[in-house]
Amino acid sequence: STGLTEEQKEFQKVALDFAAKEMAPHMAEWDEKEIFPVETMRKAAQLGFGGIYVKPDVGGSGLSRLDTSVIFEALSTGCTSTTAYMSIHNMCVWMIDTFGNEEQRRRFCPSLCSMEKFASYCLTEPGSGSDAASLLTSAQRKGDTYVLNGSKAFISGGGDTDVYVVMCRTGGPGPKGISCLVLEKGTPGLSFGKKEKKVGWNSQPTRAVIFEDCIVPVGNRLGAEGQGFSIAMNGLNGGRINIASCSLGAAHASVLLAQEHLTVRKQFGEPLANNQYLQFRLAEMATRLVAARLMVRNAARALQEGREDAAVLCSMAKLFATDECFAICNQALQMHGGYGYLKDYAVQQFVRDIRVHQILEGTNEVMRMIVARNLLQ
Repeated sequence: STGLTEEQKEFQKVALDFAAKEMAPHMAEWDEKEIFPVETMRKAAQLGFGGIYVKPDVGGSGLSRLDTSVIFEALSTGCTSTTAYMSIHNMCVWMIDTFGNEEQRRRFCPSLCSMEKFASYCLTEPGSGSDAASLLTSAQRKGDTYVLNGSKAFISGGGDTDVYVVMCRTGGPGPKGISCLVLEKGTPGLSFGKKEKKVGWNSQPTRAVIFEDCIVPVGNRLGAEGQGFSIAMNGLNGGRINIASCSLGAAHASVLLAQEHLTVRKQFGEPLANNQYLQFRLAEMATRLVAARLMVRNAARALQEGREDAAVLCSMAKLFATDECFAICNQALQMHGGYGYLKDYAVQQFVRDIRVHQILEGTNEVMRMIVARNLLQ
């Protein structure tokens, strides 16, 4: 809580309590049975966590990026996978709130902020992941509608969610030919691939989203034609802070689990906590966690203030926090010995759930490219 205002400490406490009571007891079951915990997320939305940084006039909480980071870190201690989906949902609602017109904001945001409806972000395609500007999904304008064709891959919530924020090509090649359409479930021609079997993130479904001659009203386009790539990247700056915050929560929980295990477990006639090597490793884990947290919160402030260096700081924070936090969770598993590899122990789930954070919202290799380009230009 260091450096937080009294109000932020209150948000943190509410989110930690919710994570401990409503999420942590079910985390293993949601993972094992691949349950998408809709009702639990709706309870979180009643606390204002469905549209955390969305404006209040459409049902959002109107909080800052730093408040949001604190909340997602706290929730992630209860279930990282579920919190990570909530962070994507929040990003989608923010994009509609920020780039949509008044009619679009009032049509979509209230039911998304209450989580009566859920949203998915559709950028990645089977042939374009890191090279997002080369996407092929096309939307051809015909009068007052677009005809949408193509497919998206690795879509969180795909098939189970109600609203799809889709990046598609309305113009020529490259980023300037991309626009952003909002599609609703039930649109003729919208279908879904099989549910993917994943290493972690099992409390949220992941499917391909397929468009075959989907008719989408022009009134469902966010912003102007050709603005889609800019909208997508603006969303991802916040998304990177959010996913880094989810990593912090997993690492925080894992440090606590390791600390408890070292105290309880005995080897060679004394607690593991008496072993200086393990003491030093625990100290390093805690130090790296605090360093990562400070970096993420610094980037969140820069984004909130609209600073020129915000995008590069978000990339740095995402790169550093997701790498460091995975190493922390992995070390916590190692400290558990053979027990850490059993599904009865939560630490292995944090390791599995957090691993993908180094890949999505822009791979950490792409984060390095962004930072290097900024330094060398």
